[in-house]
Amino acid sequence: MKSNSIIEPTPTREPEDTDVRQQRVKAWNPILDPVYVILGFLGIGALFIPTGWKLRQISDNVKEYGLQYDGPDEDFDDDGSPCAIGVANEGRKCQISFNVTEEMEAPIMVYYEIENFHQNHRIYSVSRDSAQLLGSLKQDRRIAKLCDPLNKLGDVIINPCGLIANTFFNDVFKIDLEYTNGNIEMIEDGIAWQSDLEYKFKQVDGYQEKICGDTCDDEACDCDIVDDDGKGAWSCKEPWFDEKENKCYLFSYPNDENTQYLYETYPDTISPREGVTNEHFVNWMRIASMPKFRKLYGVINTDLKVNDLLTFNVTANWEVQSFKGKKTLVITTASPFGGRNIQFGNSFLGVGSICVIAAAFFALKHLIKPRRLADKKFLKYNREDSNGNRPKME
Repeated sequence: MKSNSIIEPTPTREPEDTDVRQQRVKAWNPILDPVYVILGFLGIGALFIPTGWKLRQISDNVKEYGLQYDGPDEDFDDDGSPCAIGVANEGRKCQISFNVTEEMEAPIMVYYEIENFHQNHRIYSVSRDSAQLLGSLKQDRRIAKLCDPLNKLGDVIINPCGLIANTFFNDVFKIDLEYTNGNIEMIEDGIAWQSDLEYKFKQVDGYQEKICGDTCDDEACDCDIVDDDGKGAWSCKEPWFDEKENKCYLFSYPNDENTQYLYETYPDTISPREGVTNEHFVNWMRIASMPKFRKLYGVINTDLKVNDLLTFNVTANWEVQSFKGKKTLVITTASPFGGRNIQFGNSFLGVGSICVIAAAFFALKHLIKPRRLADKKFLKYNREDSNGNRPKME
């Protein structure tokens, strides 16, 4: 006789018989007891308020001076600013002087501050060729489109291309020792991120240079001479004298006859030996997130005393009148958290104060009209009367 019983298949996706898979893990469900809530708010307030007060104190100890030197006419006296320009690359010469009223300990940071310039605009922020900044002479067609309209000028290739590189802030600041107390030097090296210098910016592939003498008057310092290896004339029109090394250099850029390189776009700011590795340029290429921003220009490693006079000679080239912008030169000391930032400390003080107020409110409520934990009178539903009936849910 055949059996009609059905053999059920063995489950193949049954979870393992463990506490985690079978959801048998012991759980702790904490109850928000009023006393613990009040103590929690008090604890947060006790931590945040002293921290905020200390951060405010650190920020207030930062000494900072700023002087706007270009912008809308209404920001200045009737005569306007001597540094204001109406045409880009005007090269106007002027001076900015700071009267130090509080002692400033080194290092003293020198920033330029720009207002109403939107580096974070999407079209502006993507207008660059990262491979080109790393020295590549090849350009992808898609990247070339991003760089438009500053990728070519007729048949001349712009290197580096894009809006960011070709709106580089090229005002020049130099300390005037004649009108400055003491022998103060502003260092312009080491102001950019080391990671940017190592991994994002390199001289163009094929660049060559050679020391030709201590002065550029030497016979060897002729850009038209043929090098020892017979590679032909150097691409430079004139040799470059490096004031830091007191040496004269011959240099050569590839395809220089149909390419405009950065040192040719900004001859007064970028040296041909640096190119895109110039640290002012590297700082500029790290775009700002807000329309008002600062970028580091240099560092002074000399203390400034009360009544000291610090004067800068300015060569103004960067035009702001067309977009109603402002340019300000700022000198400031630093703290472990950077420059002056009262909002940082105020945020801690605000959160701490709110928590203390909340703790006081709940404590007062608990004292005046307390609520006992697990008291049945607070259960408004699922409660039986003397006859065993349950009222409807309220």
